Amino acid sequence: MEKNIPRYNVQLYIYDLSRGMARNLSPIMLGKQLDGIWHTAIVAYGDEFFFGGEGISSCSPGGTMLGPPDTIVELGETEVTEEIFMDYLSSLGETTYRGDRYRLFEHNCNTFTNEVAQFLTGRTIPSYITDLPSEVLSTPFGQILRPILDSIHIAPPGGNVINGGRNL
Repeated sequence: MEKNIPRYNVQLYIYDLSRGMARNLSPIMLGKQLDGIWHTAIVAYGDEFFFGGEGISSCSPGGTMLGPPDTIVELGETEVTEEIFMDYLSSLGETTYRGDRYRLFEHNCNTFTNEVAQFLTGRTIPSYITDLPSEVLSTPFGQILRPILDSIHIAPPGGNVINGGRNL
């Protein structure tokens, strides 16, 4: 007799932090077209989870100051229970995804959502999102801006930090 294992829907919320400006200004500033400056979050178990300069945070879906997402990608379903997921996030928040580990180009919200998506569904997030930092840094202007951009920590207001935040 087969036991019914509950399955939970997993979504990727995609926000353009530039609100469309990247599309217009990137050809002038970078010499190449960027469609957006992407912030992503995982939505599962009725909440939105993301990583920023404060660490791993959660809120109700679309509940940060960014408002509703520009795009929602269905990542599939997971059999991972909410309890196991929260233990997993707690562990990540104490190690790999502490707030002080945030780096705009190498270790950001998109790195987090890519890892969590694979944990929950075995799928990665779209490559146009994960490739964005190297696209910017491959330009002369991106190299000039890098020291300034490296100091930026993005943490959309409105989330509740899971597990104590920056751990300084």
